[in-house]
Amino acid sequence: MRTADLSKTLDHTVLAPETTREDIERACERARALHVAAVCASPRYTRVVADRLRGSDVKTCAVIDLRPGHGAREQIAVAERAVCDGADELDVPINLAALRAGAFGVARDELVRLVRAVRTCAANDARGRVLVKAIIAASLLDEAHVRMACKIVADAGADFAVTCGGVGLPVAPEDVELMRESLPEHIGVSTSGGVRTVSDVQAMISAGAARVGTASAVDVLEHIRATNSRLPS
Repeated sequence: MRTADLSKTLDHTVLAPETTREDIERACERARALHVAAVCASPRYTRVVADRLRGSDVKTCAVIDLRPGHGAREQIAVAERAVCDGADELDVPINLAALRAGAFGVARDELVRLVRAVRTCAANDARGRVLVKAIIAASLLDEAHVRMACKIVADAGADFAVTCGGVGLPVAPEDVELMRESLPEHIGVSTSGGVRTVSDVQAMISAGAARVGTASAVDVLEHIRATNSRLPS
């Protein structure tokens, strides 16, 4: 396998709570060199990431969480600010509490409003299309709720459904397979959480993931490059 065959499948996540600006800048430089799909970081670093990646083929992704006491309005405000700061992609969680409580209309309507707000903000800023990747936390849901979450993502017009937010929640290939089966073909599956090795990445891609988010993206690609360099020509 060549790094070029895998690089645009990988999102390099830099989401640890202790992440510093220096960590972000270093991650961006390594991501540029290896041409990964995106660098995914907290919205507070979106402007830094966008500046560091300007002129490259690597996208800026802001990962938006739901903080205690924040609702749909605050989430939309953070998303709009991230677009203005230069985000090409947004990872946003759906309302998991509403979904698990059976309030499917609430979860859908909140995501619809966010997608529309992002599209409008991007258009007003002459940014072109900003991808919305909706996080459904598949590992915390049963099969019926995963299928419903995927329907909500499709109905809202998001571009990807994401297994989880990438910190603390493991993901299994079976989650990816179920999501891929439950989504229309034009909506991608992105996976994150517990993916650390080349074999982990390959398992997720084989299960149907179009994107794989991992803090080890650079290490995975450098491992492949090192392995290839030892092969006889």
